[in-house]
Amino acid sequence: MFSDRIPLRLRLVCAVLMIVGAAMLPRASLAAPYESKAANAMLVDLDSGTLLYSKAEDVPFQPAAMAKMMTMAVVFDAIHAGKIHLEDSFPVSEYAWRTGGAPSGSATMFAKLKSSIAVSDLLRGAIVQAGNDACIILAEGIAGSEGAFVEMMNRKAKELGLTGSRFTNVSGLPDPAQKVTAEDLYKIAAYLIRTYPDLYKIYSEPDFTWNNIYQRNRNPLLAAGIGADGLSTGFTKESGYGLTASAVRDGHRMIVVISGLETDKERAEEARKLLDWGNTAFERLRFFDRGEVVGEARVYGGASSSVGLATQDPLDILLMRGNRDRIRARITYTGPLLAPVEQGRQVGVVRVWVGDAQILEKPVFTTAAIAKGSMDQRALDAVQQLLIGWLPQWKL
Repeated sequence: MFSDRIPLRLRLVCAVLMIVGAAMLPRASLAAPYESKAANAMLVDLDSGTLLYSKAEDVPFQPAAMAKMMTMAVVFDAIHAGKIHLEDSFPVSEYAWRTGGAPSGSATMFAKLKSSIAVSDLLRGAIVQAGNDACIILAEGIAGSEGAFVEMMNRKAKELGLTGSRFTNVSGLPDPAQKVTAEDLYKIAAYLIRTYPDLYKIYSEPDFTWNNIYQRNRNPLLAAGIGADGLSTGFTKESGYGLTASAVRDGHRMIVVISGLETDKERAEEARKLLDWGNTAFERLRFFDRGEVVGEARVYGGASSSVGLATQDPLDILLMRGNRDRIRARITYTGPLLAPVEQGRQVGVVRVWVGDAQILEKPVFTTAAIAKGSMDQRALDAVQQLLIGWLPQWKL
């Protein structure tokens, strides 16, 4: 439930500026009375996009098995595109068996050499059992080789806007050249959850038996009673113990990313503490409902001189308690908009700050269609532009 509505209308200004592209995740967070033990940490409220906590979130480290999240992003894409199907079967090559199977001594689903395994089982082998062999088998089945699939992973990383990550294998086996950041892992997790909710459900399965071998899900938070339903753990000597996890409480989802812990126990405890802290230290506030006009953009040469702007989802944030009087917001759009203007067109973003920290950014869309105006209206607009330019417009 939302504890209150904030009169943001008195604080919101529309600025006519050119937008050069906007990351949908803020780069700054509130100075919070919490200090994580993790070397790298991030906590985000997924529903509102509010960054609740960050620590060295843009510093690269080896992801270990958390790299499998990117592997699954590419696999899920292939399933969605119809390139592969859950009932398809892929062969177990000697490379997959030796590199990620029983002979490797690493996490494995114990796939049998020269057997064939259904994609639906390989997904669970890769996600629930964290099997390196399952990841390689999927990669070879989709792209022909692990190397070709890794190229797909790095293209996908670019598509998702990952700025600090580079992938060299599909399993997360140690490689100094393979790097991720906590911010990038958050983006991958958010993509999996939002884009493929049905396939994402596999991450919550508590166990999987393959080849008469029973293995439990490696995510320590699933059985912790805190609403966790995914994603992945990881460990390397260089980066320590890490975890990317998602949990839903009171109908709202948070994603936590941590790395650099000393033990698996410390990893589980730290992730739970961060989620608990995010749930208690913040209040959830609603600024505007879905489709409610949050500001106006000026229109040049139109039947109307302005058009309303709104977010596609409710404009909500999680705000650290005691900071309501420090909220400010601004809409930035490319302007003036030239008529005709279609309804539902993204023209800018709304950004929310608490003090000097930007905590939220969301796209804004036109709420109506504006046709071209009459010759008289267009002439008047031309005179206004010459005489006074296009001034910022307050939303009162």
